[in-house]
Amino acid sequence: MCVPHDAHPPIPAIAGAAVDTEDLVLSASDGTKFAAFAARAEKANGAGVVVLPDVRGLFTFYEELGMRFAEQGINAVTIDYFGRTAGVGKRNEPGWNFMEHVIKTHPDTVAQDTRAAVDYLKSPAGGSCTSVFTVGFCFGGSNSWNQAAAGHGLAGAVGFYGHPSKTVQALVSPAAAAGIPASIDRVPQMTCPIMALQAGADQMITQVDTDAFKSALDKAGIENEFKTYEGAPHSFFDRSFDEHKEASADAWQRILAFIEKHRAK
Repeated sequence: MCVPHDAHPPIPAIAGAAVDTEDLVLSASDGTKFAAFAARAEKANGAGVVVLPDVRGLFTFYEELGMRFAEQGINAVTIDYFGRTAGVGKRNEPGWNFMEHVIKTHPDTVAQDTRAAVDYLKSPAGGSCTSVFTVGFCFGGSNSWNQAAAGHGLAGAVGFYGHPSKTVQALVSPAAAAGIPASIDRVPQMTCPIMALQAGADQMITQVDTDAFKSALDKAGIENEFKTYEGAPHSFFDRSFDEHKEASADAWQRILAFIEKHRAK
């Protein structure tokens, strides 16, 4: 389980920053409609971010995160994964059974939904972004890395505590994961820089997994930046984890620097 439904990003809002927000219903290439949330900057710098949530899908934490990006001049769209199985909607209910829907997702349909968000950000309605990135968490972390191999023309892909060597489906139901390659298996198809922000005390993801992913990227010539926060637990990027606020602040600055480095100037 990643952040609880009432969590908040550990990033202070910028006082006076003007942000325009909007609830969206986007359509994937297979015709599926799904919920999304847009946050647009008053003074955009040309970069856009597709925010890929954890296993809970679209809820307040990730909407607020999109707003923090917009305050930095980066337009953002946060998507929900479950339009095909749970309908169009947000997932703010504390007790909703997300895992039954997670195991029904597939990387191909996550990529379709991401592509719809990328296209939106590149459109006039989304701010005509010239460089689009993905940023994801847990389930969304590995999904973010996967988008580097999905043909979206991304400028970069950032993942927080994603599992590079296994899919969530494999962790929950090996049968559901049959034939689904993990992020490390997709490295030969990746076409943009990768950032991995990992938790040193993560009980699900070992340093061996992380090191193997970095090694594969290095061998493939894919530019990458890796940081493991020693002692930090899975889902440390949460305002309630006050003891990990320095790690959270560092991670946020690394993301902003990564976007600034790789966006079109």
